[in-house]
Amino acid sequence: MWLPWQWSTCLAAALAGISVLAKRRTGRWSWVADFSIQAALIAALYSLWQLIASYTDRQVTVWVWHLERQLHLPSEQTVQRVILHHPLVVQACNVFYAQAHVPAVGLFLVWLFVRHRSRFAHYRNVLALLTLVCLLAYLVPVAPPRLVGRFGLVDTGLAYHQSVYGRPGTGIADQLSAMPSVHMAWALCVAWTVIRVSPSRWRWLILAHPGVTLFVVVVTANHYWLDGVAAAILLVWAAAVAAVIDRAGSLVRSKRVERSTVVPIPVLADADTGTAGRVATRSAPPG
Repeated sequence: MWLPWQWSTCLAAALAGISVLAKRRTGRWSWVADFSIQAALIAALYSLWQLIASYTDRQVTVWVWHLERQLHLPSEQTVQRVILHHPLVVQACNVFYAQAHVPAVGLFLVWLFVRHRSRFAHYRNVLALLTLVCLLAYLVPVAPPRLVGRFGLVDTGLAYHQSVYGRPGTGIADQLSAMPSVHMAWALCVAWTVIRVSPSRWRWLILAHPGVTLFVVVVTANHYWLDGVAAAILLVWAAAVAAVIDRAGSLVRSKRVERSTVVPIPVLADADTGTAGRVATRSAPPG
């Protein structure tokens, strides 16, 4: 069971406190301060995700199903039937859906911080913006296919007593936040970042992560195909906004540097003594 938003908020506050204390020390404590503040931001974002998701309470869903049929996307029911007669596969999919996404993002953030710290802030911002826009989208609740009897899908988590939701109205997570899929959004963000950041020729193997995630969220009847499409579109938006934020930050920093630059002003030789004057300095005028 994942932390409720109250506990993760306390964790974020504690990590922020550790960062403040570590910044007062020098030397090897600097990495503790950096790691603590980044972890505090992630914990705060997780708290927001849990809090907002707990407040969606209406259903708008049938139009998604009909749109998929108009786009000739494969039926979720047809794909699910492929695995229903293989209990071990079904149970593995249930475990992956319930347990894999949060640890995967956690390991990804640790790897990014340790191996590519100079690029950590940018991709952390992408992940934060992506999660935030997913949370805002939850204000228009969409029920997952497992809750719509007319679609004919099986709630595999409930069938094998592995559900993180339980029956409607129970469980640790909101049940009407199928669009977009945070599972898919995070998986796509992880894969995209690894491919862009890692120099390894094996980095393309990370594409298996969103591929497996998409299969799992569909066959467990927790999401629609279009949830993955929506997650990809939101990732593009988050990356574009993060790039704008980076450019704006660079512009502000360059302006500060220009204003603080000291420009040497040569002084002509004294006409009476014939000696060269000293070189004076002044701050460059604001740009």
